[in-house]
Amino acid sequence: MSLEVILASGSESRRKVLAAAGVEARCIKPNVDEDALKAGYRMEGLPVREQAMRLAEMKALKVSSREPGLVIGGDQMLALGDEAFDKPKDLDAAKDHLRKLSGQAHTLETAIVVCENGIPVWRHLARPKLTVRPLSEDFIEGYVARAGEPLLATVGAYQLEGLGAQLFTKVDGDFFSILGLPLLPLLDYLRVRGVVPV
Repeated sequence: MSLEVILASGSESRRKVLAAAGVEARCIKPNVDEDALKAGYRMEGLPVREQAMRLAEMKALKVSSREPGLVIGGDQMLALGDEAFDKPKDLDAAKDHLRKLSGQAHTLETAIVVCENGIPVWRHLARPKLTVRPLSEDFIEGYVARAGEPLLATVGAYQLEGLGAQLFTKVDGDFFSILGLPLLPLLDYLRVRGVVPV
């Protein structure tokens, strides 16, 4: 019998990426206090990529401790130098994000951890690097007005698959990782585990 794949997330976008690749996954929200965990990690002075990895693992462990199968936990954090960006709280915060990112290169620290029976069995960190062109204040105002509330679901206040494409001069890294799920290495692992056909 094939192992069930569970996504420790309420993220519909991650589930859709998996489903489009032929992997059916049940979504279970892990109910972790991400804000409290992040505050603790930042007090410890952890690098942004380590914060993302720990959050991904915490989510997977929380669900895996009570559900059989392969549980995938994921987290994505934006690093501008040593500064970590969280999802903007409102559209004014989204504008502030874009002002800070304007003319700069940043990294999306995209971590996934697979747990089984409450134990981490596989980890992966993808680090796509994106360069934002210099943005005028008029562009930022117009962009946020057009893109609206969906921007609040992304750490960088952009959606590369939509209007967000207009923000960038260069993108290094795979598209799936930018969307929040390093799909290709995950599929490799799921093939090893017999969940996806070889």
